[in-house]
Amino acid sequence: MKKWKLGLSAALASMLTLAACGNNNDNTSEPQQSDNNGNATQTYTIGLTQFVEHPSLDEATKGFKQAIADAGLQVEYDEKNAQNDQNNTITIAQNFVSQKVDLIFANATPSAQAAANATTEIPIIFTSVTDPVAANLVESMEAPGSNVTGTADGHPDAIPNTMKFIAEQMGYQTVGTVYNAGEANSATQIEIMNEEAKKYNLTVVEQSVSTSSEVKQAAEALVGKVDCIYIITDNTVVSALESVIQVATDKKLPLFVGELDSVKRGGFAAYGFNYYDIGYEAGKMAVQILKDGKSPSEIPALFPPNLALHINKTAAADMGVEIKESEWTDAQYIE
Repeated sequence: MKKWKLGLSAALASMLTLAACGNNNDNTSEPQQSDNNGNATQTYTIGLTQFVEHPSLDEATKGFKQAIADAGLQVEYDEKNAQNDQNNTITIAQNFVSQKVDLIFANATPSAQAAANATTEIPIIFTSVTDPVAANLVESMEAPGSNVTGTADGHPDAIPNTMKFIAEQMGYQTVGTVYNAGEANSATQIEIMNEEAKKYNLTVVEQSVSTSSEVKQAAEALVGKVDCIYIITDNTVVSALESVIQVATDKKLPLFVGELDSVKRGGFAAYGFNYYDIGYEAGKMAVQILKDGKSPSEIPALFPPNLALHINKTAAADMGVEIKESEWTDAQYIE
């Protein structure tokens, strides 16, 4: 009898031990991923907030992700698009904060401002922001001074060079533009346009919109009043750029644009850069934070590199523009 009780006690102890082991397995987190050498690697969560879907911002997002991949980081993206609604940017940012993501990547000024207003703790990397200082995202480009840094899409020479080209190379006197006055980046650019226009005695005719559905009508309102149209890097208008291209083509109005992706889409010319490049630079900043432990305040914000004049030959023909390759020697041409 004693032997039976002893055996039962041992069996019960063994069962309890097995049960305890089972509970430990249930409570442990998923095993860490490993690299090719068998070393454990950390998986990071990045909250990705993009203001609206259009080719330029999409390219910036692609560049950001590629920089992360090239660095070999294991990342899970929580990707959200605000659909051109500033209220959505606030909700998205607040959700990222409540989820305690490791880093927020904010693509375009409204998304970046919403993220910066939502947290002073989580690192924020922005891109596609025209004037980070005016948008109150950084104290200065050289010394951001907070949990926010990133890459701008407003090269200091882009608008001045374009306005000079319009006046001196094209001989135009009136420039029409369509923009969303509710976008801080657009207000800054329109101010620069008007300052540059004074240097060349150009007249700027403005049409303001609040949604992409209003863009075509606003572009049509410029017909008969201007010699050409210049669309800055305004997210609302660029998301509906095809409607402006249609008006410009039908009415033979040369269409200047703010970046190279819009030239590829059918704009006549731009002093611009590739949004993929500024996205990639932003991704490299994220790597410095996640992998190297740097603070955003230690990483200077950057202007876009490689500013160049690009001309779309097909668009020029469609809009009645004579190309002067012998004079425009610094231009790069696409068909």
